Amino acid sequence: MSTMDNELEELRKRRLAELQQQQQMQQPDPQAAYQQEQAKAEMDAQKQAILRQILTPEARERLNTLKMSRAAVGEQLEMQLISLAQSGRLQSKIDDAQLKGLLMKMQPKKRKTSITRV
Repeated sequence: MSTMDNELEELRKRRLAELQQQQQMQQPDPQAAYQQEQAKAEMDAQKQAILRQILTPEARERLNTLKMSRAAVGEQLEMQLISLAQSGRLQSKIDDAQLKGLLMKMQPKKRKTSITRV
């Protein structure tokens, strides 16, 4: 019976080691998470610096408001503005009216539906 106890104990040890290994693999590496967070913060800082250069304060305020209400559209507009700036297609700062125009171009045309009774 001692050989069976030894085998059972050996199986328990192996299973415990497997569980510990799985648990370690599921937990993110704190150093990698920190580096990823640092890279994201640096990229955000670069984006904000570019936007400060190409937008007037009113346009920047409108963009921030848009990002709070509709994050996806705000991010898309930011990327479009940054790509325009990096490609050199902007001659001057974008003001609030120009930003509104870009937003209107980005939005799909709305169809009007009317119901008529016969």
